[in-house]
Amino acid sequence: MSKQILILPGDGIGPEIVDEAVKVLACLRDEHGLDIDMDEALVGGAAIDATGGPLPEATLELAREADAILLGAVGGPKWEPLPYAVRPERGLLGLRGGLGLFANLRPAILYPQLAAASSLRPEIVAGLDIVIVRELTGDIYFGKPRGTHVNEDGERVGVNTMVYTESEIRRICRVAFDIARKRNKRLCSVDKANVLECTELWRDIATEVGADYPDVALSHMYVDNCAMQLVRNPKQFDVIVTGNLFGDILSDEASMLTGSIGMLPSASLDEHGKGMYEPIHGSAPDIAGQGVANPLATILSVAMMLRYSFGDEDKARRIEQAVTRVLDLGLRTADIMSPGMRQVGTSEMGDAVLAALGEE
Repeated sequence: MSKQILILPGDGIGPEIVDEAVKVLACLRDEHGLDIDMDEALVGGAAIDATGGPLPEATLELAREADAILLGAVGGPKWEPLPYAVRPERGLLGLRGGLGLFANLRPAILYPQLAAASSLRPEIVAGLDIVIVRELTGDIYFGKPRGTHVNEDGERVGVNTMVYTESEIRRICRVAFDIARKRNKRLCSVDKANVLECTELWRDIATEVGADYPDVALSHMYVDNCAMQLVRNPKQFDVIVTGNLFGDILSDEASMLTGSIGMLPSASLDEHGKGMYEPIHGSAPDIAGQGVANPLATILSVAMMLRYSFGDEDKARRIEQAVTRVLDLGLRTADIMSPGMRQVGTSEMGDAVLAALGEE
């Protein structure tokens, strides 16, 4: 039976980069036996313009029925004046919460060809291969109470609540331990347990779960120190597990170690392996429509889809090897450009990956 993939182009550069990823999926379907059907729907600002809300019920229903979802990006200055509850980003959070996508996997891998594009010296980042496991449906983004109000002194007050239950922490830690067990058997749990009781519980639960994984070396680190260590000595890490807020920040920091945020894919998974796959960068409205955005993170997100939701390691590796061949050819979008390379646009980069897919 065909696997159902829901395509959500979204806003800004989303439609441009998703177009290239869809070409890859179509190539795998038509030439390499990938049994899929694809449908498309609105989310984010595009959905607001068409329906008045960032996550139409029709989109959420299609997402529930799909085996996997490919998302471009949401948001942009056009919709920033809207009330918080109906901004494009609420569509993204609605998908995560509505589908139970609690485990966000964000690999930060430095391709050897891009060592010169990293913001750090090549000797510091050469060989970098980190996975950040971010809890995605709890923490301050979903905690209540939240909002703004005026207090008794007439001052405006903003409130957000950082909250985690024991079961939420235990669930994400098991995902991270399972990944670490398949890699180098090292897991660093990141918290702020010296000042935040919520993350003191996080550390306690991570330690308890670790007892079930005696073959995995568990360490703990405060988030501020982790942010510093990612710049100082990133290769000390293998797998990092942390909460929603800290994971959001640390994974974006890690992206710059790899040369560009345009190179990092991600997977957001539920308890059964169903996932939403997307590049970790945003909608980049400043370059939208110019045909210069890097589609490789979105294409690599397709590889993650094949690996985690469809269990097709062969085709996942085929995509990753195609990206490697393209980088070997010296093709670069503007964000990863370096002297001696040839700069290309979005569609030319996507076409090059397609050509490389045909190579054995």
